[in-house]
Amino acid sequence: MTILLALVPMFAWGSIALVSGKLGGDANQQTLGMTMGAFLFALVTFILVHPTLDLRILVIGFLSGVFWSVGQNKQFHGMKLVGISVGLPLSTGFQLILNTIAGAVFFHEWTKSRDFILGFIALALLVFGAYLTAKQDNEAGVKTDHQVLDFGKGMRALILSTIGYASYTIIITWAGLNPLAVIFPQSIGMLLGAGLFAFGKTSFDKYVWRNMLSGLLWGVGNICMLLTVQSIGLAIGFSLSQMGIIISTLGGIFLLGEHKTKKEMVFVVVGCLLIIAGGFVLGYMKA
Repeated sequence: MTILLALVPMFAWGSIALVSGKLGGDANQQTLGMTMGAFLFALVTFILVHPTLDLRILVIGFLSGVFWSVGQNKQFHGMKLVGISVGLPLSTGFQLILNTIAGAVFFHEWTKSRDFILGFIALALLVFGAYLTAKQDNEAGVKTDHQVLDFGKGMRALILSTIGYASYTIIITWAGLNPLAVIFPQSIGMLLGAGLFAFGKTSFDKYVWRNMLSGLLWGVGNICMLLTVQSIGLAIGFSLSQMGIIISTLGGIFLLGEHKTKKEMVFVVVGCLLIIAGGFVLGYMKA
């Protein structure tokens, strides 16, 4: 049952980039709308569940939300600059490395030789799979001047995104907080952070309101991911949640029309198969 719960973020989060891409708007509009949707989800959950809140939960939850807003905003910027089918797999690979190391080394979630062997095999499969889904066909030549000019800027945005995203999960795992209690103060931090990014740069228009839908998707994935991490640890729980890049990568190609050469499509298919294999190894570790 825990593994099935861990796969919910895969589908929910894997669909966010596609939904936001279809709904439109710039990175600030997408982040602001998404956080509004996440806040609405957290508020309804708080009203229904009535979890106990104290100062520690409020502060750590709030900080987690601010870190998330940095991660999400910079990820949207990175994907705008290098494309969803390239940007999201790279972002996912970076996050997998940081969160897996944090879970295995800092939180001592892996204690046996078997854990480290299978864990690093799974991580290698996931990261290499993510790399292949983002790999470009150099023989095809330069696709657009825009990609060449903005790839470096996009990579810098994705690195900042990784730091924000990793901090958002690591701080909650370190504190050992109840996921049902933390999501409300977390959503407040998310909303404030997104508001600061959007301040003076965007207005409340149709694109902001539309992107609330992606926030509801994120809220569902977030609570399932936090519950999973609480049960089976950060290294495995987070890694399983990131298998959604299969959905976002293939969706970016087939639904949003991002161009791939024949060789790049082979890379994508092989990469997706490796990611699935990595997910099976993680599932086997907790079977």
